[in-house]
Amino acid sequence: MAKHAASFPVAGWVKHYNKQSFLSDLVAAVIVAIMLIPQSLAYAMLAGLPPEICLYASIAPLIAYALLGTSSTLSVGPVAITSLMTGAALAEVAQQGTADYLTGAITLAALSGVMLLGFGLLRLGFLANFLSHTVVSAFITASALIIALSQVGYVLGIEVEGDNLFELVHAIGIQSNDANLYTLLIGLSTLTFLFAVRFWGVGVLQKAGLSARTAELAAKSAPVIGVITSILLTFRFGLADRGVAIVGTIPTGLPMLAVPTFSLELIEMLLIPAALISIIGYVESISVGRTLGAHRQERVDSNRELVGLGAANLSSAFSGALPVTGGFSRSVVNFDAGAVTQGASVYTAILIALVSLLLTPALYFLPKATLAATIIVAVLSLVDLSIIRKTWRYSRSDSLALLMTICATLGFGVETGVSCGVVTSLALHLYRTSRPHIAEVGLVEGTEHFRNVRRYEVETAPEILTLRVDESLFFANASCLEDEIFMKLTSQPAIRHVILMCSAVNEVDFSALEVLEELNKRFVEQGLALHLSEVKGPVLDRLHRTAFMNRLSGNLYFTQYQAFTELCARLHNSTLSEEP
Repeated sequence: MAKHAASFPVAGWVKHYNKQSFLSDLVAAVIVAIMLIPQSLAYAMLAGLPPEICLYASIAPLIAYALLGTSSTLSVGPVAITSLMTGAALAEVAQQGTADYLTGAITLAALSGVMLLGFGLLRLGFLANFLSHTVVSAFITASALIIALSQVGYVLGIEVEGDNLFELVHAIGIQSNDANLYTLLIGLSTLTFLFAVRFWGVGVLQKAGLSARTAELAAKSAPVIGVITSILLTFRFGLADRGVAIVGTIPTGLPMLAVPTFSLELIEMLLIPAALISIIGYVESISVGRTLGAHRQERVDSNRELVGLGAANLSSAFSGALPVTGGFSRSVVNFDAGAVTQGASVYTAILIALVSLLLTPALYFLPKATLAATIIVAVLSLVDLSIIRKTWRYSRSDSLALLMTICATLGFGVETGVSCGVVTSLALHLYRTSRPHIAEVGLVEGTEHFRNVRRYEVETAPEILTLRVDESLFFANASCLEDEIFMKLTSQPAIRHVILMCSAVNEVDFSALEVLEELNKRFVEQGLALHLSEVKGPVLDRLHRTAFMNRLSGNLYFTQYQAFTELCARLHNSTLSEEP
């Protein structure tokens, strides 16, 4: 069983499954399904796809992730950010509403699935660490604002097109006079209701006698109430005949098997968008999974998550749907509702399948303004403008990266924004590692500890220079160390010994080794000595495989204290021997 559990995480929880787990998962599934139905319809509209597509994306992908995912409560499916990115990508390849547009969505899901699966099998989960949390937060905030603005047209009953802030604001301004009164009333009423429930619903329900947990879950079901009410009002007063845009006919049935296209031209056009969707989706999923897992001392394996999400996206593609990922809101609801295993996702998929089979005709009169209001309320919770102030106070470089990502996303669209975010994250990493912190250190009196001479009152010797390198040495930063050493030698001509304190050096690449060899050679020529202290075992093992250690002009010391005291004693003895 252990072997099977290693290959299929589902085996790990199935063998302990019992009646109590079943009941807990079933309750959570019902609550998540109630929430998921209006969300799925709304995100389909956001992606420019027929409403049933996102229902299909909430069936097979949930089962696929349940079999291969490592988080017990993560709930996958269509989410706002990836739906927006899907719509933006597809707008470049086909006209909305055409068969090619849907084919593009299927191909996008397949490409995303293949990429995620490949990353997982190659154990490349660590690559997500190079996308900083600051940049991701900036992208999500800016994207949420674009999503909210893109839905204003549906609330007003006007056609609004645009990929960025300026295009959307311009379009809304020009066409606002053509707003449909009945659509506006439905949209504003739904917005008011949903915001009121979000801010005051839990408190009101608790005062009515509900427990805190029950009140929270009931409040999260508010979109369903909005959907049912708006359907009844639209049907009763014939608002569809008065200009109110409705969902219309949603095909009844389960998804049919779809085969992604193998058109090289289409694949080339969608390759980069698929990569960006995969990266953002994975980062969001792993963040949510780890956050929820921490509450249960649950380990979420990053590489297996890539496999699980890859399988989910492939199953979505073969279901004729769009890319999916782990959703924050539905995962939190799943967790709060008491889900204990991925069995809850399986039951949710079954419930969504039943809705697709039996209940889609009841959604005919659902106003698009209601779905737009649902999206606006959902995405505005993702907006975090306080991070601008926080990053500015803590780190100006992080703040610059954040502002660049926000401006790029708002000004040029989501694809440019996320691309800018990825590039900025990598650029920041390279910039910081290429400029390592190098501190001149001295002995703190009465201790064996060495600290920065600029921060502490420490003991030093004019003939000894100790530099602590707080970064691994590689081709991009080795020259900085060389420059720092020779600058010190120029300004302090009494120096005879240079000690490199390597306690923070985890690796020395070949380029850095060549720099050290050249330094040592010049030291020999100048009658100086280069010493190393506190070199870590793996680094030392690699250095011993070269001729550098044999040619070292100085010594290798186990501790910095040993190096400093021994060299001080040597200098003292040398001075005494020179006295007449």
